[in-house]
Amino acid sequence: MARTRRRNILPGFGISTGLTLGYLSLLVLIPLSAAFLRTAMGGWEHFWTTVTAPRLIASYKLTLGASLGAALINALFGLLVAWVLARYEFPGKSFVDALVDLPFALPTAVAGISLTAIYSENGWFGKPLMENFGVKVAFTPLGVLVALTFVGLPFVVRSVQPVLEDLDKETEDAARSLGATRWQTFTRVILPTVLPALLTGFALAFARAIGEYGSVVFISGNLPLRTEITPLLIITKLEQYDYAGATAIAVVMLVVSFIMLLAINLLQARSRRYQEL
Repeated sequence: MARTRRRNILPGFGISTGLTLGYLSLLVLIPLSAAFLRTAMGGWEHFWTTVTAPRLIASYKLTLGASLGAALINALFGLLVAWVLARYEFPGKSFVDALVDLPFALPTAVAGISLTAIYSENGWFGKPLMENFGVKVAFTPLGVLVALTFVGLPFVVRSVQPVLEDLDKETEDAARSLGATRWQTFTRVILPTVLPALLTGFALAFARAIGEYGSVVFISGNLPLRTEITPLLIITKLEQYDYAGATAIAVVMLVVSFIMLLAINLLQARSRRYQEL
């Protein structure tokens, strides 16, 4: 009896892999390689002098620190928002669900102007914060953190919400019936299941925050050595026709971002293997 060969709908592995690698090379690999080549043309001395300037060092600290802080805040409150949207029914839920996606569609310049107007010393939030607590938001590193938190929230919510919706509630009921407290049920049953998606949202929010420009330049004030972000200095180098300097800064941010995202992905893969055990 002749053996029936199973046929896939999509092309074979060789064709699919070739098309995938070719597409990714055109969109990702070749442009990034061009940045490295352009930087190499400027020489090592020019590269090192550019990327270690005090103004650049201050921007690295602010960009990476604020991006990491915003991603952590979004991981915490994004999980809470996703939990409410996935587990509860309430009036206006569809409106709140759509509101979460607003930073996706809103132009970054509009977000920056709006946040600056609200958190300025005469704004709706900025004025009471300044008068009652002495906290100034606009034109400070805190303003940068607020802007990056605003743009990164949807990534966490949309990564975690489908997992919570598909989570079997019978498992939670079984844990409660065996005597587990609410905290034990959350930490030992729910959190291990949600953790890979939460790490994915954290990584996406962090990546978006590192490259964010439009919503930050308005609220930060762009004060040298205080509130300048690294993408702003890349634009400044381009305006000065210092293309080698701009690509040098871009290469540093590319390498740092890749290392941190790789570490997050490895941690995510480890958590998935632990969940399967």
